[in-house]
Amino acid sequence: MVRVRPIKSPAAQAEERAHEADHPTSLVAAFGVDQPLSLDCGVDLAPFQIAYQTYGTLNAERSNAILVCHALTGDQHVATVHPVTGRAGWWDTMVGPGKPIDTDRFFVICPNVIGSCMGSSGPASTNPATGAPYGLDFPVITIPDMVRAQAMLIDRLGIATLFSVVGGSMGGMQVLQWTAAYPDRVFSAFAIACATRHSAQNIAFHELGRQAVMADPEWRHGRYAEERTQPHRGLAVARMAAHITYLSDAALHRKFGRRMQDRELPTFSFDADFQVESYLRYQGSSFVERFDANSYLYLTRAMDYFDIAGDHDGVLAQAFRGIKTRFCVVSFTSDWLFPTSESRALVHALNASNARVSFAEIETDKGHDAFLLDVPEFLDIARAFLQSAGKARGLKGN
Repeated sequence: MVRVRPIKSPAAQAEERAHEADHPTSLVAAFGVDQPLSLDCGVDLAPFQIAYQTYGTLNAERSNAILVCHALTGDQHVATVHPVTGRAGWWDTMVGPGKPIDTDRFFVICPNVIGSCMGSSGPASTNPATGAPYGLDFPVITIPDMVRAQAMLIDRLGIATLFSVVGGSMGGMQVLQWTAAYPDRVFSAFAIACATRHSAQNIAFHELGRQAVMADPEWRHGRYAEERTQPHRGLAVARMAAHITYLSDAALHRKFGRRMQDRELPTFSFDADFQVESYLRYQGSSFVERFDANSYLYLTRAMDYFDIAGDHDGVLAQAFRGIKTRFCVVSFTSDWLFPTSESRALVHALNASNARVSFAEIETDKGHDAFLLDVPEFLDIARAFLQSAGKARGLKGN
């Protein structure tokens, strides 16, 4: 039975997030005014910083590095305790000693994307020109901008070629952008539950979430940090709506059905009578503790703009022409946010480009979020792909 936790006060939430936005509990790569990040919107962002975590050891040849790209509401704490929530890493089924992304064999790097709120520069960060949070003065960013920033981080770490780039959902978009923008720097790519562009339906869901945030009177036109308010209700509703898209009807029925919450009969009110209602309210209230509302606007917009073929005269295969990267593409049968048809379109484009690609559609009722859960077939595929790529790369222990 799911119970709703009381949310922290807006002031307490803001204080915790403000600290992590500028002084994260992780490693930080700072880039000065002489090293600007050129953004697609035409602005050079400088200075800026990238927060990241590393796991494992980089080998002498610098050939065993895996870049893990996080999804929309993820962060760099892929396999370590989250400093705000105290919860385990968001992908602890995949990353760690003896797991598919084995930190005893690989050097794993997980950066927080530009535009987010856990230490990489974004709307929650302090604007050096004003001493106040950027808010909506932060420039609009794209998936290619995120990847360019990551490439600067990888350069800073002295790594010429990544053994693999891995990610699901928005993280999978970053994987595909890496292979299109830096094909010679990516030996293998594992793209999970993603697409080469955002669909109209997904853009519509994101607009619903953004409008929920901006309709909250505490949003204050993005200046809530300065005015010491917090649009927690709007952000919670946005999270609730989005979370429904991450699941499937079968998963919701299996977990909750029409079961009542703490009662046998309806209250004939608008309280959370059903367990599924209580679950969604919990998801919303817990989300606002760790995430910034403006960052939610920026990252959803970045996903909406993503379209690899758009940069290649609408021909997707042109984006991967002549590529040598080894690909593994995975989809899930119950994922209606990024359905298998999107993955098949990617695979067809890779085949047309003569790329080396394997594809798996995994049968599960767990929906889009299946890549974050304990799905044995998926974990086995990940392990096998990385082992095979490791042998081709000549990594020791493969």
